[in-house]
Amino acid sequence: MSDMDPLVPVLVGLVVDTVRFLDGCEDDEVDPDSAVTMMESVAGVLQRLPEDQLDRFLRALTDLAESESDPQRREFLESFPGACGLVDDED
Repeated sequence: MSDMDPLVPVLVGLVVDTVRFLDGCEDDEVDPDSAVTMMESVAGVLQRLPEDQLDRFLRALTDLAESESDPQRREFLESFPGACGLVDDED
């Protein structure tokens, strides 16, 4: 884990887990249009972060993925930056 504020990885994990929940829930659990709107909103907010804050977010995300024992969550953590448009596909 990096030397950042310990709150940062907790908040990053909460953001990712919320998006993961919305992405995976059934239509009878959450209205699909509402889920998509919320996921797009989260991505939009993250895309507008200043570069230094986005870098902190991405570092925390990488650290979380590296330490994750659940393969499905690890895969989601690793794919999150590209899926949200935070990095180019080549990154």
